[in-house]
Amino acid sequence: MTDTANAIPPNLVRFGRRSSRGLLLGFSAARVACIAAAAAVFIPSLLIAGIIGTAATATVWVSLLAAAFVPWAGRPIIETAPTAAHFLTRRIQGQTRYAVRPGKPRPVGTLALPGDAAALRWLSDSATGTVMVHDPHEQTLTAVAHVSHPAYVLLSPGEQARRVQGWGRALAGLAASGSCARVQILESAQPDSGRGMSDWWREHQSPDAGQWAVQQYDELMETKAPAASTHRTLIALSLDLKRAGKAIRDAGRGMTGSAVVLAQDMAAFESGLRAAELKLVSWMSPSDLAGVVRGAYDPHGWAQLDGTGVGQDLATAGPVAVEEHWDHLRHDSGFSAVLWISEWPRIDVPPHFLHALEFAPGVRKTISITATPLSTAAAMRDIRKAKVEYVTDAAQKSRLGVITDLADAQELSDVMTREQALISGHADLRFTGLIAVTAPTKDGLDAAVSQLQRAATQSGCETRLLLGQQARSFTAAALPLARKAH
Repeated sequence: MTDTANAIPPNLVRFGRRSSRGLLLGFSAARVACIAAAAAVFIPSLLIAGIIGTAATATVWVSLLAAAFVPWAGRPIIETAPTAAHFLTRRIQGQTRYAVRPGKPRPVGTLALPGDAAALRWLSDSATGTVMVHDPHEQTLTAVAHVSHPAYVLLSPGEQARRVQGWGRALAGLAASGSCARVQILESAQPDSGRGMSDWWREHQSPDAGQWAVQQYDELMETKAPAASTHRTLIALSLDLKRAGKAIRDAGRGMTGSAVVLAQDMAAFESGLRAAELKLVSWMSPSDLAGVVRGAYDPHGWAQLDGTGVGQDLATAGPVAVEEHWDHLRHDSGFSAVLWISEWPRIDVPPHFLHALEFAPGVRKTISITATPLSTAAAMRDIRKAKVEYVTDAAQKSRLGVITDLADAQELSDVMTREQALISGHADLRFTGLIAVTAPTKDGLDAAVSQLQRAATQSGCETRLLLGQQARSFTAAALPLARKAH
């Protein structure tokens, strides 16, 4: 018997390539300046003093060429040098170390976080009890939603497609509002002993069930329960106070008016979640956010306090001590490192393409995907700039006789596809992916980072370890604050 029903087409997605355009022939402005400086030293010395002059100045022009072409941490030295200089300056000034001073308490209403996050303040909405985080520097106000959902991979293809379309409409609605600064989706996974599953099975197993079925479940619990993980999904919604200035003035000005406008966006976002059939557990309260912050910096201590009602105060939820290194972060009871998803899959993939990365066993991690809406005017300017850069680069290569490759044509095709989607009325979002990895020891952290890099490769992604900016990146990756990833 043949099934004549129409097969549901696979719901595949495709990411555009990260642009590799530069000032000249794909080279960045810093690399072009280095090459030009090397030529400015080499050519006059050759014309004036010949071989002896080039040998005498070899140290200068060879160093400049090495800075332009020799890679350091995956990038040319001249592009990594500014980050290294900034990190070295902060280290000399003592800004890479942070410690709580019990005799000098922090101002009331701050999150007690290190670095540039020290200015973050929080307020509690009197109507809903929701905590809202105010960033006075970026002029944003953020609320965090705790969301639950069924196992996506176990749903039917039609149900998967419907949920993906509903989530897309929810993001498009936020982008169309014009006042949304960022949306951050935070998926955290913590290794679990599996004791809860084992206890549930021992309590609910039926003595009347077949001996074979009971034996199979016992073997499943014995092998899989120790590798279990506890997952939690948070969505941070950030309001741009500058763009929403008129609405805030109409609502009463100040933080009171800002909270009213953000509450309106929260209500609209709830409708979008229902359309995507995602269950809103709750908007996080101050105690809930305190638990998230404490768990990120002190995972061992929070594991002992979780469920006791102790340690849920935002005034003391921040870290006690933090020490930033070039490639990792040392904090209260753990070591952490942040990976950047530098390349998304270059082929058509299903929406659950991050499954291998998300369910990597035995690793404490947080996957953060931040979507930044772009206005139509800004997106069109970005597209026109990319098209002009492609045409200029192609003309330069043709003039110099350089053979163009397929990567350039693919980048132009991605730009044209993006322009077509924008003209058709779709919202334009810029995605940034970060992965925060935490382990109790430095050796354990290195092993966990290597494991996640392999899992990311299986998911079709390319990851790079961020260097010289681990403290700021950890705040953006591990905490649901919708912070801008620099």
